[in-house]
Amino acid sequence: MRQRAVTGALLAGALCLSALAGCARSVEPGARPGEDAGRKVRTQGPPVDAYRRWGLRAPLAPAPRPPARRPAVRAAGPGLPPVVDRVPTRDKVVFLTFDDGAEKDPRFVDLVRDLRLPVTVFLTDSVAGPGYAHFGRLRAAGASVQNHTLDHPYLPGLPYAGQRAEICGQQEKLKQRFGIRPRLFRPPYGKYDDDTVRAAGDCGIAAVVLSREGGPLRAGDILPSPSPEGRDGTSLTAATVALLRRVQEAGLTVARLEDYL
Repeated sequence: MRQRAVTGALLAGALCLSALAGCARSVEPGARPGEDAGRKVRTQGPPVDAYRRWGLRAPLAPAPRPPARRPAVRAAGPGLPPVVDRVPTRDKVVFLTFDDGAEKDPRFVDLVRDLRLPVTVFLTDSVAGPGYAHFGRLRAAGASVQNHTLDHPYLPGLPYAGQRAEICGQQEKLKQRFGIRPRLFRPPYGKYDDDTVRAAGDCGIAAVVLSREGGPLRAGDILPSPSPEGRDGTSLTAATVALLRRVQEAGLTVARLEDYL
């Protein structure tokens, strides 16, 4: 009888400890039963000290919620996509874009991941092709992959059929590589003609994207790739951090281009 009483007391104590442990796990405010509270915190934004690790004086301001409707932009013609170098928005945001795929700085992937940085990468197959795995990692970190032609030609020098082959061909390449068909297209060198816009539309492109360079930063600006100092691309990260400092000084933050176009 005495042995059974001791056993019962031990079992009661174990249940009590188990309940206390459960209570300790559930104290995270707003966490649902069974939810990983740590993962919940991580998905809300960057770690609080991430900006210091990358040399920023303050964290980036969070981007506003994506607009319920994308801002209206004027089409280049009936049935054609628009050509844009900035987004008409009152949100205090700019958009970071990167071209070609020549720079494959591994620290840039870490920067994008740590800061939850919404960037858009326009890839050229002949440039990025040997390093598509790098851009797979970048995409997994949160970057968006878009179209920058197969071979980076000067498009106005090609007939319609040649331009269509360049744009549609890269659509297919990126579909094969990443399982996505891009909505956005940037013409090499920022140069295009009527056939470029028509070919882009025929390849399923929603907008032809240019960029704004020089002058003070303004809300809605689509910014081009910051120029890395080193030829091997290893300073792309430093150039991007310098650009982020400019964005902060202008009272702006970074938003995802695809949420607005």
